Amino acid sequence: MHQKADVLSLLDSMGISYTVSEHPAVFTIEELYDHDIPERERIAKNLFLRNDKKRSYYLISIPGDMTADLKSLRTVLGSRPLSFASVEDLKAILNLEKGEVTPFGALNDVEHRTVVRISSFFRDGIIGVHPNTNSATVFLKATDLVRILQENGTDISFIEL
Repeated sequence: MHQKADVLSLLDSMGISYTVSEHPAVFTIEELYDHDIPERERIAKNLFLRNDKKRSYYLISIPGDMTADLKSLRTVLGSRPLSFASVEDLKAILNLEKGEVTPFGALNDVEHRTVVRISSFFRDGIIGVHPNTNSATVFLKATDLVRILQENGTDISFIEL
């Protein structure tokens, strides 16, 4: 089970440069914006979605100020109709609670059921995501995040939105 300390330890062991911003637990990007967080424009809004047959799960990271358009995402992903996955699925698949959705949750997906897609907005820069807890935000190069998850066996790539 990968929790905050495990995520930071993994980053350290891989020699990945990062910064951590501690804050009270937040459940939405808007709540996070209420706190004095550096590089707010680089913080990702993370969505845990499923298709209508509950066979495919997607973790999508988009810029925090972007509105999620599930119909457009369906087209980009080549998926059946999408909806938000349940809190029960979030716990069972990613071992995360409501408000903790993050690409790092894919480290807990031992069956690799979750496809992770990150907006190309982040490709050449920093991305801010929770380290499997909603009381901190980790900032690291998006390419390093992709490498970590690829080495974990996660299906991850950047997408144009």
